[in-house]
Amino acid sequence: MVSTSRFTNRVTELLGVDIPIVQAPMGWIARSRLASAVSNAGALGIIETSSGELDVIRQEILAMRELTDKPFGVNIAQAFVRDPGIVDFVAEQGVSFVTTSAGSPTKYTASLKANGLTVFHVVPNLEGALRAVDAGVDGLVVEGGEGGGFKSPQPVSSMVLLPLIASKVDVPIIAAGGFVDGASMAAAFALGAEGVQMGTRMVSAAESPIHDNWKQAVLAARETDTVFLNRHAKPALRALRTGRTTALEFDTDTNAMALFGNAMELYFGGDMEAAIALSGQVAGRIDTVEPVAEIIERCARECLDIIGALAERYPGRQ
Repeated sequence: MVSTSRFTNRVTELLGVDIPIVQAPMGWIARSRLASAVSNAGALGIIETSSGELDVIRQEILAMRELTDKPFGVNIAQAFVRDPGIVDFVAEQGVSFVTTSAGSPTKYTASLKANGLTVFHVVPNLEGALRAVDAGVDGLVVEGGEGGGFKSPQPVSSMVLLPLIASKVDVPIIAAGGFVDGASMAAAFALGAEGVQMGTRMVSAAESPIHDNWKQAVLAARETDTVFLNRHAKPALRALRTGRTTALEFDTDTNAMALFGNAMELYFGGDMEAAIALSGQVAGRIDTVEPVAEIIERCARECLDIIGALAERYPGRQ
């Protein structure tokens, strides 16, 4: 395992992890099988709530206790979880870290922190970041538009968004959108982050529960093989290019969510046209299905190697 002492920063301290990599909270995917593998590898697994299946989620959290003794977190996807008792639900599960997303940071931050939880809010722009900091969050997940899943209808790339927000706030940042390996992790650190979140890379990992057809579609994807849907409506989405998504790509009359399709037939049945396969542009850089532990170990090692090599090559002013 890579030496992790040089990763000590505010993110590792707040999350209680060795490696500041967080697995994205993807609906139906971010459950105990995948999340425990991430946590056991020294990073942070996250259990989703965007599926809305809170009874199942409770069982998944119990399963996490059996599968890992490492820290893990829970995401509250506000647009998809309408249960008014969600804060109590999360607090009762005994987790210490929560990310909130798809809604206002003022809705749950104070209550979550009153229950002793560390809270990071997901933001797609500077305005949202400043609002989240004012609401009292402990940190931010800064999400660039190249990432997969649900998005702001006005996406900003991580290369622009991350250094902008880092220059305006003093809370720790986890960078999301475009991060897949040691090189992109090192770049995130250079731009002001202290950790990265990976979604598409974890979707295509060996422990991901999705059907192999979806994983193979990620491996076959070029860097241009995602589409951005719903620029005219909320939520916008980034997904793999299929017949379904290509038909919706330039449709400004239809809300793509209304035609999302049968998620279960896609996720677990392998029918790539049954629903919208959410994916980031980094699908074009992924060409293997590997165990989570190998992905995380290599990413951490390469990140440190690259930072060290850059310091030697460009030692700065003497």
